[in-house]
Amino acid sequence: MEHRTGLEDRYVLKNNKRLRCGYTTGTCAAAAAKAAAFMLFLKKDIREIELTVPEGTCLHLAVEEICREPEAVSCAVRKDGGDDPDVTHGLLIFARVRKSDADGVQISGGRGVGIVTKKGLWQPVGEAAINRVPREMITRAVEEVCEELEQPCRIAVEISAPGGEEIAQRTFNPRLGIEGGISILGTSGIVVPMSEEALIASIRLEMEMKRAAGREYLLITPGNYGEDFLREGMKIDTSDSMKCSNYVGETLDSAVELGFRGILFVAHIGKFIKVSGGIMNTHSRSADCRAELMAAQALRAGADPETVRRILDTITTEEALDILKEKNLAAQTMREILPRIRYYLQHRCGGALKTEAVLFSNQHGYLGETEGAEELLRQFRAADR
Repeated sequence: MEHRTGLEDRYVLKNNKRLRCGYTTGTCAAAAAKAAAFMLFLKKDIREIELTVPEGTCLHLAVEEICREPEAVSCAVRKDGGDDPDVTHGLLIFARVRKSDADGVQISGGRGVGIVTKKGLWQPVGEAAINRVPREMITRAVEEVCEELEQPCRIAVEISAPGGEEIAQRTFNPRLGIEGGISILGTSGIVVPMSEEALIASIRLEMEMKRAAGREYLLITPGNYGEDFLREGMKIDTSDSMKCSNYVGETLDSAVELGFRGILFVAHIGKFIKVSGGIMNTHSRSADCRAELMAAQALRAGADPETVRRILDTITTEEALDILKEKNLAAQTMREILPRIRYYLQHRCGGALKTEAVLFSNQHGYLGETEGAEELLRQFRAADR
């Protein structure tokens, strides 16, 4: 009998074809850690584990490759990316769990999980490339086991992905400065297969719904980081915001067609530095030029040639910002970047609507805003009250 995960009825339509949803490497890691923790305390094998992912779905995942040692247990959950083109599909994600002398849940990476070697990513240099949300999922899953079984929560968890070293070469990890394996990723816990056309159509549909509800202005973030900053950094209710993913240009086109009066974008500098160069699809496969654009604006802001060369050698915009902060050039460089972002947004929409932007970074927080952003911010803050 085929194992049922709870995703059997989750799919998206593409050209009248159903595309299956799947689950992330972060979900696999958390589920394996939870199963291994149960087995550590119960001293018996568990072949299926229940896990509720951040977006709320309760999954029932098969547990494989169980190995019980005197002081530890390891097991794996197999990654299923659904019908999304995913290089990690089918990979076994292992968790090895043992009791620890330290309080709480300690998480480390083993074979096949990359190590961060460059600044600017979620984890510090030298740490395993296990992103923030998967770490939270793993911690919560193990804590639930300890609470249910009334055991002290002093647990060490090692996440590994044998074969991840080879798979990582087909990802952007080497360019990002993540060496030796894959990243453990995921923010919702679920992989939703989505073609570019279908994603753009879904963005437009959400815009149409907001316009039908009488909205004249849009509050837009490219993704989850922007939404988090909006909520935590700017204290703005995100319930009426929406995401445009990488499709800045198509979002502007639809806003004009639907008769909106303005858009405020709240975006990570890594996305919108591209917009400052007129790039309206911010996905890396369409264009990059982040270091080149950061270097160009730093030069305009007064950076010396050596600083410009250092920025050109950076992997992430967070790393470039560190250099600008070191040289006391961050504010001046933002004053070069922001008007150019506004210019190209206006150029794309032909001046048919008001377009403003707020920029932030994960490490440095608020970076600046275009000249008319505060006016739109007042409208959205007033709507919260």
